[in-house]
Formats: sequence, C-alpha cells, structure tokens
Amino acid sequence: MDQEERIALFLDYENLAIGARDHLGGMTFDLRPVTDALAERGRVVVRRAYADWSYFDEDRRLLTRSHVELIDIPQKMGASRKNAADIKMVVDALELAFERAYISTFVLCTGDSDFTPLVHKLRELNKRVIGVGVERTTSALLPPACDEFLFYDRLEGVEIPAPAPSRTRPAKTPARPEPVPVPETVADTPARDPESLATLVAQTVSGLQHSASGTVTASILKRTLLRKDPTFSEADYGFRAFGELLRHLAGRNVIELGDGQAKGDPEISLPEHGDREAAFALLKTVVADAGPVALSGLKNRVRKVAPDFSEKKLGYRSFLQFAKAAATAGAIDLAWNPDIDDYLLTKPL
Repeated sequence: MDQEERIALFLDYENLAIGARDHLGGMTFDLRPVTDALAERGRVVVRRAYADWSYFDEDRRLLTRSHVELIDIPQKMGASRKNAADIKMVVDALELAFERAYISTFVLCTGDSDFTPLVHKLRELNKRVIGVGVERTTSALLPPACDEFLFYDRLEGVEIPAPAPSRTRPAKTPARPEPVPVPETVADTPARDPESLATLVAQTVSGLQHSASGTVTASILKRTLLRKDPTFSEADYGFRAFGELLRHLAGRNVIELGDGQAKGDPEISLPEHGDREAAFALLKTVVADAGPVALSGLKNRVRKVAPDFSEKKLGYRSFLQFAKAAATAGAIDLAWNPDIDDYLLTKPL
C-alpha cells in the first residue's frame, strides 16, 4: 500500500463537458471511464471539479455521487468566468503539491494549453502529471508537456453516439453553456456472471500491463478491481477465495499464473498464444467469406459464427484494437477507406 501512487484529480469541467457535447456526438461527459483508467495507475485521494455550476446543474448530482468536491466559480462574464476557474484550479493544485508531499501524481482533466505552465511546475516539484482531454479540443502544446496524456475519446467505457446524417449545427455561445442532459438511471455495477468476470479481469490485467511498472500480481489485481468497483467480491461469483477465482480463469485460458516473489501472490499475465490465435483465425475466415468488409457491423458477423466471442476477454479494449492486432499478426489487411468513412478489412495479399 505504501508504494502505491497517490493521485489528485482536477477537472476543468467546462472544457470537458462542452468538448464532449460539441465534438463527441452531443454525449454527456461521464467521469467513470476516467476513474477506471486511474484505478489502474494508483489510488485517487483528491477529486475536485471547477466550473460555474449554475450552467451544469444536472451534472452536479452525478459528480457528487462520485465523491467529487465541486468548486463553484459564480462569474457572469464569459472570459473572466473561465479565467477565474483556471486560476483557482492552478492555485489549489500548487497548494496541494507543497502541503501534501504524499501525493505523487496530479491528473489534470483539460485540453487547455493555459495549464501547460502548471504542468511544468508540478514536474519541477517531482510530481508525475497525467493529462486527460477530448481529442479535438486538446491543444497540441499540452500532451507533450505531461508524463502521460489520455484522450477521453479512447478510454474504455466511452460510447460515442453515431453521427447524425446532417452535421450542420447552430452556432453556440460559449459564455453560457446549456445544461447537459443526464440519464436518470446510472448502472455502475457489472452483472455477476462468469462472462462479465472474465472480461473484467482480462481488461484490468491488460490495462495494468500497459500502465504499471513491474509485474502484475494477484494483490495488485485485486486492489485495482476494488478501485473500479468497491463492491467487488469473488464470493458473488461463487468462489471461496480470490486465488480460487484466478485458478478458474487460468483454467479457461483467460489469464496465466506464474510464481511471484511472495508466497500466495502469483504473477498474472495474459496468454501469449492459444485463444488469441484462434480468434485471429476466426476473423480471417469471416473476412475471407465476406470479401472486403467494413469494420462497422463486422463484430456481429463474427458472433454469428462464434456467439461467445468477445475481444475484451482477450484483453483488447475495443474491436478496432483487436482488428489492428490481427492485421499486425498478418491474419487480415486493415486500411482506412475515405469513401466509406470506415476501416476496410480484406484478405492478406
């Protein structure tokens, strides 16, 4: 526990909410994909969001449920309101950096280049800085300044609505953003069934392998699962202990177990061969039978042949990532086709 990263999360909420609304098909900004990504990187001990909350009244309720401290900047002029929120966020971050030495990582959720000097200063103070922003509204200056930058659009769990037939939109006034509609029902707890368990564990191990330093052990995995879902318990899936759950998944070739440095804390990895190669072969067969085929709708074709197929059980965060891996392995050819505005998959030459 003492070697865990302690994370402070700061959200420039207006930048995120308007960016998601304007450039991600009108979707509502959802904090859960961000917290899930951070759960793989450490323990979040501070959560603060900055905005004039009179413009985001519906968002307040969900952020409060996520235990985010809301910092209200009740300004009325567009530019001064935005600057006031930015200044307050910078002051709070620096204050925390000096007064809370145990906080090792600062996460700045914004695409605004005005925060670049803050990033530089935090790194001077030996803090790790992770940025999070909507890709199309993120300044090109900000990501290179950070130790790591996550584009919100690419995070696991972000479902971007399909684009409308017409892209024409009325001009928006940035000074008074409209309240973002929020669904009444929020289902954060995954279904307690074996398939969802395999998907959850494979996704988490994959994320830890990409973001964690060193090997992934059973204790690290269990701690990360609890960060993602504090109600997680192996007993809900019918297992008497977490080790029994891991052995079950290893028997299904979802994960591989190896000897760890500590007794009873095995190392965990994803299988390098077996199910992945079988899935690549399945995709190759489907593409060969269908001829040149667009990525959209291809997953349904695969599931008609293999109803239990899930790229997430193989550790891939999306079907596109799985298809790219298959192309790298030589199973299929994958290329962007501007005529259909989609990826086109073909048999390898």
